[in-house]
Amino acid sequence: MQNKTFLIISREYTSRVKKKSFIILTILLPILLAGLIFLPVLLMLHSEKKQHTRVLVVDDTEIFLNTFQETDNTTYQYRSGDIGQLTQEMLENDEIDCIFHILDNGEGLRSNLYYKKSIPTTLQSSIESQMNETFFDKMLQDSLHIELADFQKLQDLTKVNITAIQIDKDGNQRENDADMNMIIGMMCGFFIYFIIIIFASQVLRGVLEEKTNRIVEVLISSVKPMQLLVGKIVGIALVGITQFLIWVILTTGILFGIQLAAPSLFQDEASAEMATEMISNSNMAGLADGNIFQVINNYFPVSFTELLLSFFFYFVVGYLIYATLYAATGSVVDNESDSQQYTMPVTLPLLLSIITVPTISSSPNGQLAVWLSMIPLTSPISMMVRLPSGVPLWQLLTSMGICLLFLVFCIWFAAKVYRVGILMYGKKNGWKEIIRWLREA
Repeated sequence: MQNKTFLIISREYTSRVKKKSFIILTILLPILLAGLIFLPVLLMLHSEKKQHTRVLVVDDTEIFLNTFQETDNTTYQYRSGDIGQLTQEMLENDEIDCIFHILDNGEGLRSNLYYKKSIPTTLQSSIESQMNETFFDKMLQDSLHIELADFQKLQDLTKVNITAIQIDKDGNQRENDADMNMIIGMMCGFFIYFIIIIFASQVLRGVLEEKTNRIVEVLISSVKPMQLLVGKIVGIALVGITQFLIWVILTTGILFGIQLAAPSLFQDEASAEMATEMISNSNMAGLADGNIFQVINNYFPVSFTELLLSFFFYFVVGYLIYATLYAATGSVVDNESDSQQYTMPVTLPLLLSIITVPTISSSPNGQLAVWLSMIPLTSPISMMVRLPSGVPLWQLLTSMGICLLFLVFCIWFAAKVYRVGILMYGKKNGWKEIIRWLREA
């Protein structure tokens, strides 16, 4: 029996790995991911280097004369005069790209920005920010008679800096970043969702294909239905794991290659300053010593090992649960369109867990999050969303135990349905027939 099961696993694995679609998708996806990461950066850097904006400032208030700070991409000129004539002058020559007119109407600061061609999207926000700062400083001095140096000193003295520190039962303390935990949890949840949908659907299509082509009749004559079911599910699971590992290796290799070929992309001054500030204000100072695993373990409320093992568990068990249910669905119907009425009740909990990801991530220990992480059809996603923020060990073990028990039930259910339904043709089976199969089998 084991030899036949391994043969089916080998057949399912090799037949899919050798397909051109598998090879093309496996190679193209890392390239597309790298492109999505770096193409916007390259376009932004290219546009910033090429587009130079010349701004003519017409200040009726005379408050902002010679106050705007120039950059490599933006220069300012200051003139006075009729705005109509100046805009006409801008249209007739290429020496001015836009005119910034600051009105003096006694109703607060109002201004207009005239331009003839597209301007950088950051120009308006940059001008507004500089105006706010300049006008605020002027109000401090003219109306409140406060010197800028004194105000800056007061700001520094009254600046509040809150560090979130989590304490476990043993009294150990570690700094915590709720926003980062939320992002990591959401990424894990969405990734498991897509993996389950993609590869469980492949099981459904594989069963339907063999049934509609009558291939299953030949296979059943040599192997038992249970062997065929297990072989198909495990074989496709190995295909998914293989593809995932190749994606990780290729994506990492491409990113390192880009870093070696264009190190300037990783050496942006603003990014470097931000990274330095993050490291100095967090428990990531260990990065300077190169001990990245210690940094990760100190950063998350759970150990990095626990996070990876939990991800692997819910990745495998979640796939097996939905794959067995999808396989049972494929054995009941004769075409993919009829399978929707059976897959919808199974897919709804998966969709519910995705819809509630924002709620769970914002309140990982709320009642909704706890209950969804215990229900086996939603726990693979919901628990992974909660885990980076810290989950009691008893809840994690309970969730895993329920998932394993439910997986046993799913295997029993799928085996009963698959054994009868895989050889039935030309009849639209309802839920009453399925229940009868379970009783009689």
